[in-house]
Amino acid sequence: MADMADFVGQEPHPVDGDLFKEPMKKRRRSDRDQRFRAFPSVEQSALKEYEKLESRTRRVLSNTYQKLIQCVFLDDSIPNGLKYLINRLLALIEKPSLDPIYIGLFGSTGAGKSSLINAIIQQAMFLPVSGESICTSCIVQVSSGCCEQYEAKIYLLSDQEWKEELKNLTKLLHRTEELGREEADVWEGDDAVEEAVWKLQMLYGNGAERKTYEELLRAKPKGKIPTSRIITLKAEEAGELSVKLDPYIRTKRRDWDGDSAETQIWPLIKQVEVTLPKSELIPEGVVLVDIPGTGDFNSKRDEMWKKTIDKCSVIWVISDIERVSGGRAHEDLLNESIKACQRGFCRDIALVVTKTDKLHLPEYLRERKVGNQAIQSQREAVLERNEMIKLQRNRILKEKLKRKLPADSKVLEASNLVYTVSAQEYWWQALLTEEETEIPKLREYIRRRLLEKKRRMVTKYVTEAFGLLLLTDSFNCTENLPNEHLHLSGLRRFVEEKIQLLEKAIDQCFAHIARPLQEGVRNARTSYRRILGACLVRSRGNQGFHQTLKAVCLKNGIYASRTLARIDLNEAITQPMYDQIDPVFGGIFRTGTPTGSALMPHIDAFKHSLQEKMTEIGIRNGWKHDSYKKSFLIQEISTILGGLEGHILRKKRRIYESLTSSVQNDLKPCYEEAAQITGKKACERMKDVIRRGVDRQVAEGMFERAQERMQHQFQQLKHGITEKVKGSIATMLTLASSQGDGLYKELADVKSEYKEMEKLHRSLREVAENAVLRRGMQDFLLRMSPSKAGPPRT
Repeated sequence: MADMADFVGQEPHPVDGDLFKEPMKKRRRSDRDQRFRAFPSVEQSALKEYEKLESRTRRVLSNTYQKLIQCVFLDDSIPNGLKYLINRLLALIEKPSLDPIYIGLFGSTGAGKSSLINAIIQQAMFLPVSGESICTSCIVQVSSGCCEQYEAKIYLLSDQEWKEELKNLTKLLHRTEELGREEADVWEGDDAVEEAVWKLQMLYGNGAERKTYEELLRAKPKGKIPTSRIITLKAEEAGELSVKLDPYIRTKRRDWDGDSAETQIWPLIKQVEVTLPKSELIPEGVVLVDIPGTGDFNSKRDEMWKKTIDKCSVIWVISDIERVSGGRAHEDLLNESIKACQRGFCRDIALVVTKTDKLHLPEYLRERKVGNQAIQSQREAVLERNEMIKLQRNRILKEKLKRKLPADSKVLEASNLVYTVSAQEYWWQALLTEEETEIPKLREYIRRRLLEKKRRMVTKYVTEAFGLLLLTDSFNCTENLPNEHLHLSGLRRFVEEKIQLLEKAIDQCFAHIARPLQEGVRNARTSYRRILGACLVRSRGNQGFHQTLKAVCLKNGIYASRTLARIDLNEAITQPMYDQIDPVFGGIFRTGTPTGSALMPHIDAFKHSLQEKMTEIGIRNGWKHDSYKKSFLIQEISTILGGLEGHILRKKRRIYESLTSSVQNDLKPCYEEAAQITGKKACERMKDVIRRGVDRQVAEGMFERAQERMQHQFQQLKHGITEKVKGSIATMLTLASSQGDGLYKELADVKSEYKEMEKLHRSLREVAENAVLRRGMQDFLLRMSPSKAGPPRT
């Protein structure tokens, strides 16, 4: 059954097996209690109250659903209004308790992502830690659940997905006899070539790099590949699963001997999902995602890399203390994270500086420029340096975010955007206390995020359920008189007028992007040659870049590897356009403070105008028993228009990426031509083909076409919004006006369910007030308690 975001805007569908399906069973009390083990007692109490409210609401909905099904089960035809009610009830019953909160740990190899996850989940060596020989080689998701064992699922590329990559790898490795000795040496030292050779040798054995695509298709891989393309591992203890999982999620040095059968299928691994049983530190509903920093040469894995970033509502950019103050890799990660705020679901970004216990005291004291107080120990120096890093990087990150995001973005309200952590000190505590490692602070952030999301979800759920019970009960009211019915014809006309006004408001909202787009086109036209030239030049000249450039062309302008910074020619030459539109684009999709450019406030204003009109009609006509219907209509409008936010967020990514996808599509012929070039001076000839191809497309209006395509995507979004609103509200009004047509005479009595739901709805405020009171008491006790002493000075 579709969730509410997908259900909104659909007409009631014919009765089939789904209509009479059994709702899912409720969770056992013991299982529910286990979900809260990660929370302190005060937060546990609040969560249990919200869970109880949700559980009782689901029970009321299930009872109502069963009664309605029983009274119409043998009917040949069921009125559309009742179908709508039954389907809405079932959708609410089966709605997930909480959509997962994805927290992406985004960083380069060796930054400390795996060590940080290990510390947060209290398992010292659970995920492999980067060293000279190993690093995490794929996306790894870690969450907790109600399973009894530790479990991991390893997803492999499908046969077709691997064939696509294999074809590109063999094209990349193809060289002709026309190469001179010097060029052949350059070819052998190319990073893209080294990685391609490594993958083929890992999967098929030594000499695989010299075979053709057709020969490799017939070759048998060294490792065993399950037909399901999924490998499931289970263990009673964390250490046992870690040993089993280790070969799948790490890559070793390319000169490493003795690879296991598990390691041999590494090139096929797409993603790994790890589930912990009933964690006391990671609450159920939170997913920590270890995201490699550069993407992947395989198209499917690279697309998954981007989608994983985009579905994260929180991104922690991970950078170790020695790399945080500069370097292209760190800046690239920050830029990609900010783009996730623009195109995806991300609402919060933080910089997590790792390995902050590392400090050379004599060097620090020599370069120290702040404070008059003498430093007495390594510990004092580390704490002072960490505080300086926080102040400095917090200011820099906020300035960067302000240039890209709307001024009232929620992330800019955070007082602290930087954490300084030490996973090693968390375990040893030789220099820092547990609190000073800031691992507990990250855990507290996770808990508060989940608690707030649960509060919002339950409030919305109970309110929505109450609206449905209001209407369901109103159909059994026998005291209505014809002159007391809600006259909806005037409301229909009002809705039509308001939808026209909404269309105009959306047009005005989207019009704000036009001027920045035009400025961006002008800037892109004047700077693309300089940007492209910088992308096509490497510090070593063509040495080691020949086949990397070929890989870029094979993937239509994009190359991602585990050793090099990500290369994206399409994104690079459209960056001047994004520099112009980013603040405005973020403003259009912002929530919160209403502005002329923001979309959601216009939809909220539309919602409030309809609700006010219903109240006005009710007062004018004298609400009596039809007040049920009025309350239902007001609440159902909130549900319909609230569901639009998810629809808009899903479309946002396509709109944002339309500039780069348009340019990539226009440049595809020149990439394909360049990829075919072999022989002497192939690298310079490829560059020449790319330069001429870009020049030609720019002269023919490439950037202008990208502008038009983005504006077209905005118009498609407007059309989708208005069509969903029209269809959903028309269905709702038809349902509301159908009472008294003789089709609901024998519906089951749901008075008791309505009264129970009314009590639950009233208790929402009490639960919220209790949560605030408990939180205040907890904060007071924390302030009054003595702070823990630190480790002895060293």
